[in-house]
Amino acid sequence: ALKRARQDQKKRLQNRTQKSSMRTAIKKVLEAVDAGDKETASVALRQATSLLDRAGRRNQIHASQASRRVSRLNAKVKAIS
Repeated sequence: ALKRARQDQKKRLQNRTQKSSMRTAIKKVLEAVDAGDKETASVALRQATSLLDRAGRRNQIHASQASRRVSRLNAKVKAIS
């Protein structure tokens, strides 16, 4: 049980940092969208998409939630004209 506790703690820290960076990437996309900067938004969207897909694959968030968030971010970026 001690080994499992060590492994859990290690995984928890990894999950926490990856979820945090995912949330930061999403915020960057939303800030760029609010500013109306399509170029920055599309660059930030690429990074956010990558992090969201990875989180979905690793079961940090549900795969459907990852897909939904990517879809909604993409729609917001496309709405900038």
